[in-house]
Amino acid sequence: MRILWILLIAITLGASTLHLSISASPSRINPLLATDSASGEIASWIFNGLFKYDANGSVTTDLAESYRFIDPTHLEVTLKKGVRWHDGAPFTADDVLFTYSLTQSPKIFTPYKDEFRYVKEVRKLSDYKLLITYKQPYFKALHIWMMGILPKHILQKEKDLMRSAFNRHPIGTGPYKLGHFDVSSDIKLEANEEYFEHRPRIDRIVYHFLPDPSTQFLMLRSFKLDVGSLTPLQYERQIDEGFKRHFNIFELPSHGYTYLGFNLSDPKFKDRRVREAISLAIDRQEIVDILFFSHAKVCTGPFMPGTFAYNENIEAPKVDLKRAKQLLREAGYDENHPLSFEIATNSNNSLRMYAAQIIQAQLAKIGVKVRIRAMEWQAFLNTVVMPRKFETVLLGWGLGLMPDAYSIWHSSSSKKGGFNFIGYKNEEVDRLIEKAEHTIDEKRLGAIYKRIFALIVQDVPYIFLYIPNSITAVNRRIKNVEPSIVGIMHNEIDWIKP
Repeated sequence: MRILWILLIAITLGASTLHLSISASPSRINPLLATDSASGEIASWIFNGLFKYDANGSVTTDLAESYRFIDPTHLEVTLKKGVRWHDGAPFTADDVLFTYSLTQSPKIFTPYKDEFRYVKEVRKLSDYKLLITYKQPYFKALHIWMMGILPKHILQKEKDLMRSAFNRHPIGTGPYKLGHFDVSSDIKLEANEEYFEHRPRIDRIVYHFLPDPSTQFLMLRSFKLDVGSLTPLQYERQIDEGFKRHFNIFELPSHGYTYLGFNLSDPKFKDRRVREAISLAIDRQEIVDILFFSHAKVCTGPFMPGTFAYNENIEAPKVDLKRAKQLLREAGYDENHPLSFEIATNSNNSLRMYAAQIIQAQLAKIGVKVRIRAMEWQAFLNTVVMPRKFETVLLGWGLGLMPDAYSIWHSSSSKKGGFNFIGYKNEEVDRLIEKAEHTIDEKRLGAIYKRIFALIVQDVPYIFLYIPNSITAVNRRIKNVEPSIVGIMHNEIDWIKP
C-alpha cells in the first residue's frame, strides 16, 4: 500500500502543467452559446467541430474523417469512428443532427443561427455518414461546421439550454476535460486520456484568473505563467535580459484592425470629398510608430493580410495636406467655416484614446476641429454605437481567416442591430457579396473579394488605421511550439513541457 501511495505522489509531482491567464470568467462554456472571448477560449479545448483550420489556414478535418461534394449543393461527410465523449459515450451522426437542430431552435440564441441560413437539410445516412443539402452553393459550406458539436445523449431532454448546468460542467470530445471552474477563480483543464488524435503531452492547463492586465504582466515577469501577451511598451521598455532568456518571444499580425468609421447618414459625411480629405490628412504610419513602437502595420482595407481576400495592390493613401485642404474648400469648408466633428470611443481602451488624440492633432493641420468623447464600453455600445448616435466612432473589428463581408458591408446589414451601423451602401458591393456567397471555387472567390476590397476602400466609409502585432512570450522549456497564421496554440497537444 505504501508503495502505491509513493507511486501516486510521484505521478502527481511529475505531471506537467501549462500556466496561462484569463481576464474574465466564462459565462457559458458551450460552443453554441459562447459569445464572450473567455467562454470561447475554454470551450475550444473541450469541444471539436467537423472541420478546423490547419497551420496554413486551410480547412482540414476534425471530427470528420473525410468529405466530398457530390455536386455544389450536396456535401457528404464521413465521421471518424472510435471518438468518445468525455463520459465514454460514442460520438455519432446523431450528435451532429442534434447540434444542427439546436441552431434552428427558437429557444436558443446563438450567433451561429445565421451561418446556417443556406442549409436546407441534414440527413443521417448511417451512424458515421451524413448528407448535408444546401439551398444553393455556399462559399462557407465547410466553415460553418467548425462550430463545436454537442452531446445528444446528455442534452436531448434539457428543457432550457440557455440556463443549463451543462454550460458550467461541459462534456465534449476535445483534448482537455474541465477539471475545476468557479466564477472569478482559476480554471483547471485535465488531459483527455482517450483523445482521438492522441493524448495531449501536457497533462494539465491552469488558467489563472487575472482581471488586471498589470497583474498578468507581473505574473509573467516573475515566471509564474508559461504563456502571456506583451504590449509593445512592455516589450520595448519593461522586460530585461533575464526575461528574454526565460521566454521565446513570437510576434505575429493580430486578427483584427482599428478604424475610424463615419456615420454616412450625417450630411457632412455624405460628401465623399470630406471623407477623403480626412483620410489624406491622417498619417497612419505616425500612429503606428507612436503607439506601437512599430509593432503594428498600417491597415489598408477590410480583409486580413495573408488570406485569399486580401488585395495586395491597394496601398494606404500618402499624406497630402495640400490636397486635403483643397477638397475641404470644394466641400464648403474654410478658415471661417471649419469642419468640426466628434470622435466617440470607449474609455477603457487606452490605445484608442491615444489614437483619437493623435488624429485630433493631425487633422488640426488642415483646420479641422475634432472633439473626443470617451465612454465606458457597455454605455458606449448601448447609447452611441447601436442607436447610431455618433458622427464618427473609433473602434476595432476582428478578422477571420474566412472573411464574410455580408454582416458588415452589405446594405441589408444596415438595419437596426446590424453590424453595418455606419450605413454603408453600394449596389455593386452588394451584388458582389451575394455572388461571393454562392461561389465555392476559391480562386474565383478570391477575385471577387479582392474587387470588394478595392471598392470599399475607394468609397472611404472607414479610415482603416492599423493592425497591431500580437506579441506572445512562451516558456523556452516548452518544445514543439510552431507559430502560424492561426496563432501560437494551434498544435498545443504536441507541446512538451519537461
